[in-house]
Amino acid sequence: MLNVPEDQLEPYGPGLLGLVLRHSAERPAAPALKDDVEALSYAELSERVRAVASGLSALGAEPGDRVVLLLPNSAGLIVCALACLWLGAAFVPLSLEEPPARLERMVRDCRPAVVVFSDSHEKPGFQCLAETVSEGSVLASDRSTPPIARDPERDAYLIYTSGTTGQPKGVRVFERAFKAVVIKATRRLGLDESVRALLVSSFHFDAALTNAFPALVAGGLLVIPRREDLLFLRRFFRAVLEEGINHCGCSPSYLRMLLSSPRLASLAESQLTTFGLGGEECIAADVAALWKVLPGLRVFNRYGPTETTIEVTVYEVSRADVASGRIPLGVPNEGVSFTIVSDDGRILDGPDEVGELYIGGAQLMRGYWGDDELTARVLNDHIVPGETWYKTGDVVWRDAEGRYFYAGRSDDVVKRDGVRISLNEIAQALRQVEGVSGAVCVLTGHDDSLGIAAYVEAGPALAADDLLSAVRAYLPASMLPNQVFIVPSLPMTSSDKVDRPRLLGDAG
Repeated sequence: MLNVPEDQLEPYGPGLLGLVLRHSAERPAAPALKDDVEALSYAELSERVRAVASGLSALGAEPGDRVVLLLPNSAGLIVCALACLWLGAAFVPLSLEEPPARLERMVRDCRPAVVVFSDSHEKPGFQCLAETVSEGSVLASDRSTPPIARDPERDAYLIYTSGTTGQPKGVRVFERAFKAVVIKATRRLGLDESVRALLVSSFHFDAALTNAFPALVAGGLLVIPRREDLLFLRRFFRAVLEEGINHCGCSPSYLRMLLSSPRLASLAESQLTTFGLGGEECIAADVAALWKVLPGLRVFNRYGPTETTIEVTVYEVSRADVASGRIPLGVPNEGVSFTIVSDDGRILDGPDEVGELYIGGAQLMRGYWGDDELTARVLNDHIVPGETWYKTGDVVWRDAEGRYFYAGRSDDVVKRDGVRISLNEIAQALRQVEGVSGAVCVLTGHDDSLGIAAYVEAGPALAADDLLSAVRAYLPASMLPNQVFIVPSLPMTSSDKVDRPRLLGDAG
């Protein structure tokens, strides 16, 4: 499917752009993109990408530059991202939901050549040195700009994430790594030209990139509802049924929202065959609940830090995994290496040994934009001299079959009264109590007054005292949370992950 001779990718070249736009010659009338406003065939997609690339070029964007895309999920956003690849520029997707001061900080930080904002929004109020234009005005009448010869070592995109200091940092991803991950996902999921995929996650969340681009590389249709509509769920179920969606990906938090919907049973009438989960820990009970509605659905657990290009494992969940209560991360992608390191810096080779995961190999980021010091702290050769590894902060273990399992975050493991406690383990225990659909734990207080607050997603029939009594069957007294809050739903970020800072604020 993807073993295409390079001479058949002309005039777009052998990069990711060529893998997508080759369909404009092979199947020009086939549908490529559809949002709430327009639908584009592959021929129309190719022409639109050419027009936007020419417009960006006329505004001064050159190979190696950055182009900020301040756009909602839409066909136009995908077009602009592909136009950046056409020019050899890196696209920088930013969220419209960001606070203005934070958004301005990120734009100033990456020093873009052009900022493209949505026709449906006002021009950003912040000042920057870049050309700032609306999406509609970037279309060029002169469409003569040829595709730039792809340099696999050039930045394909920058994704901003929050650092330990709370300041956003731009992760620089190579073109070759981006292309390789998209191809691996396309093959692993078994996508072909019949795929009709739904884009759920916001595009500034890098998991959205492997929900969107594999469908286009395969020659299928990518359906893009408005993000704000999907948060009310009705649009999700309607789109899946009306658009004949057969592939979808989202975060486990978003899946739990779907599972709590009275419309969930309607998925039994859908054409869904594959479902990807990523961005957070995959919970066995959630997959079991999804299989009750769609027993033949293939579910994939996708794991990877942003710094290692979206995902480094794609694991198909089995019935045995769900029965065991633990979903593996799986094994690393081809070209990717894992190693587990103990607290004292030893490499742990045996099964069931718990330590921090370090990742090496072909998918490592170039580094953090403009921050060589931070890059050196997380990309180093301290573990194996001469080999570069990324320090993930994720705690894992490996079974006898070589499969890796997530055990929590290194910063979620704390000592209380001299006992090591994993917040993730507490949350897992809480999720086993009947009536609980979600749980997350956060630290409260400081030093000697350190406490643990548990936020539990459950109905009003479950009282906090009853929950604590029930969870004693799974946890020793030393690990019981100090406070339990029953909430109708856990707050989520724009990336569809649990909003832990907001919970911390609530915990005081």
